[in-house]
Amino acid sequence: MLEDIQTPRLNENSRCVLETERLTLRRPTLADVKTIARLANDRRIAENTRRLPHPYSPDHAVDFVRSMANKRCETVFLIESEFTPIGMVGIDWREADAPQLGYWLGVEYWGQGFATEAARAAIDYFFEEFDAEHLYSGARVANPASRNVLEKCGFQWIGVELHRFEALKSSTPVDCFRLSRGVWSSLKSWSSSIRKLG
Repeated sequence: MLEDIQTPRLNENSRCVLETERLTLRRPTLADVKTIARLANDRRIAENTRRLPHPYSPDHAVDFVRSMANKRCETVFLIESEFTPIGMVGIDWREADAPQLGYWLGVEYWGQGFATEAARAAIDYFFEEFDAEHLYSGARVANPASRNVLEKCGFQWIGVELHRFEALKSSTPVDCFRLSRGVWSSLKSWSSSIRKLG
């Protein structure tokens, strides 16, 4: 006899791993601290990421991983390619009515389509797990590669704002983008990610 198996409900928290054609996205652990610190400790990354300090030490990575472990809402993922950590992607819920997609990759992984692939998996997870109608993101005006990632994912430009960047110790112009559930749904033909519950 078949058992009724409950599927995860909207807004139900669950540990999961996302898999794409080339990537695995999973929760970061303390075992990843050295690699996260090595990848993130590059000024080129910090200058394009609002809250990443520079230099970025293993202590920063430990604090980050521990803070993610204490959050109820699992929306931050370590990006792996062939079992090697290459960056991070996630949803920032500091403004509940305006969740923000953020991501960064180690410099040696730039220009290979990994950011777009990881962002799409995180976007799918967001719209499948949460009932928000919009997801927001931004990219420094001086960072056309990140703007291209957002546009390939269906985000639409909504304006320019000044945002403070910790590594720059100043504010800089940021192109702001929004992706609606309706646009995401119509674009869902992109390669979908596979979710494995842990």
